[in-house]
Amino acid sequence: MKGDVIVLEDHHRAAAAAIVPSLVEPIRARDGRYVITVAGESGSGKSETGTAIAEALEPHGITSVVLGQDDYFVLPPKSNDAKRREDDSWLGPHVEVRFDVLEGNLLDALAGDDEITKPLIDYDANTVEEETVDLRGVAVVIAEGTYTSLLKHVDTRVFIARNRVDTLEHRQKRNRGDEVGDPFIENVLKTEHKIIAGHRNLADFIITRDYDVIPVS
Repeated sequence: MKGDVIVLEDHHRAAAAAIVPSLVEPIRARDGRYVITVAGESGSGKSETGTAIAEALEPHGITSVVLGQDDYFVLPPKSNDAKRREDDSWLGPHVEVRFDVLEGNLLDALAGDDEITKPLIDYDANTVEEETVDLRGVAVVIAEGTYTSLLKHVDTRVFIARNRVDTLEHRQKRNRGDEVGDPFIENVLKTEHKIIAGHRNLADFIITRDYDVIPVS
């Protein structure tokens, strides 16, 4: 998402360093591209962790691209917030997110396409644009976002098990509008927690609230 600042910290890199070694051989053995998802609640560090995984793969000669679910919302952020406030059913992966477009982009990547055209949200301008992503030389596609555990054709799923209390400090640092402390947003986060609580059961790796990594056998 244009306007979003991603700041990698030691705990993001440490989690990536714990995950990546077990993926290198499966990625190299794959005849085609490999798909990783990083899911979790708002402010849990999905974008940072996805970026850290991409960064950790580079020394192994593996090039990645990160697709953020935030770019696939039907409406840009301010409009989406207004829609949520007027329509209490406007929440969830198959309502406010263009999940079919994200799935389609992944399928095109898996089909070996040299590029994909995807939505690009400009946070400050509150607009939805388009961008073309060059996939030449890309071996891994990392899709990060709240609901990405639900995507099909995924090789490895990572779930960050941090709730709205655990993520408060990160959300304050991120400083998106006036979302921190807004009672409406807190209720949205409670609902979001209920929606994705079971998604950790889909994970191959769980990152705990303290950013320890637990492989799921």
